[in-house]
Amino acid sequence: MAQILYITNILIDFGALAQLPAECERAGIRRPLIVTDAGVKAVGLLDKALAALPGWQSAVFDQTPSNPTEAAVRAAVAIYKAQGCDGLIALGGGSAIDCAKGVAIAATHEGPLKTYATIEGGSPKITPAVPPLIAIPTTAGTGSEVARGAIVIVDDGRKLGFHSWHLVPKTALLDPELTLGLPPLLTAATGMDAIAHCMETFMAAPFNPPADGIALDGLQRGWAHIERATTHGQDREARLNMMSASMQGAMAFQKGLGCVHSLSHSLGGVNPRLHHGTLNAMFLPAVIAFNASAESVQKDRRLERMAQAMGLGSAADLGPAIRDMNARLGLPSGLAAMGVTPDLFDKVIEGALADHCHKTNPRIASVDDYRAMLDASM
Repeated sequence: MAQILYITNILIDFGALAQLPAECERAGIRRPLIVTDAGVKAVGLLDKALAALPGWQSAVFDQTPSNPTEAAVRAAVAIYKAQGCDGLIALGGGSAIDCAKGVAIAATHEGPLKTYATIEGGSPKITPAVPPLIAIPTTAGTGSEVARGAIVIVDDGRKLGFHSWHLVPKTALLDPELTLGLPPLLTAATGMDAIAHCMETFMAAPFNPPADGIALDGLQRGWAHIERATTHGQDREARLNMMSASMQGAMAFQKGLGCVHSLSHSLGGVNPRLHHGTLNAMFLPAVIAFNASAESVQKDRRLERMAQAMGLGSAADLGPAIRDMNARLGLPSGLAAMGVTPDLFDKVIEGALADHCHKTNPRIASVDDYRAMLDASM
């Protein structure tokens, strides 16, 4: 049975950050822990968030790694408990928001984090005891600010997903002003992450017409504006539309994702230095080709409808158009250009088969299928 649930209070506009005190009060947060990273702090965005909370007793954890880890979660939890915090503010890209979700679990639940991972059967163990979370994205990519999931590298090295409606942020403050200074390559990589979310969730088989409509509109916005946002970073219209595309992709992916993400999650766990959004951009063409023969994709003309949203002539143009866009954005030409070598394939495939996104792809991939997709993405 389909479950369709949208529960985050989303405020999107230039200047939305000013609503932070009111949203903290609405969520019952009096002593927040702000979870962010060194890069966000270095460009002054942490100072902006703190300035929006004058007189508040706010603690800060600013050491979120590019791929959040259980060790980082533990360090943040120590600050949360030592400072007597009662809620969380995530400030940054998907890493900071996912790290904050990990903190929400670990601060209120016993045992190692893997206990609560989706593939370990841990989702039902996440309870309403988690503290309230407000998310303020500073990139337009993951959409974690409106999603029920988080990705964290746990102590045994696996990159695992954690999913619960209790983890959905109470409020998402989407202020495109915070993305105006985002460097071109990061704009491109996070933007392709958003586009991947819109495309992959639209291809997923579950019945969810609202999600399909949101995903297609998000794809159209993202595809039309990513190049402008990358090459003209101060383009306010482009930044607003990319932030919306990011949010829409995540609203839609409650349908499920697929092989793009099972591969990028696994490879990102094998080599945490690889950027998730860039990996998604590399895998998209091969996965679209693999999905083309899926019954649900053919029945609903899903590739043709995506091509139409992107202004392309036919479904056959999807893969080439994505590769051309990657090149124009300055992204790598493939996995080999990112330093990936075939000797990693067995370990990547093992992780992809175990990933929570594997079973929601419209075609279930085999070991050989994954190897072919990896080869095609090199």
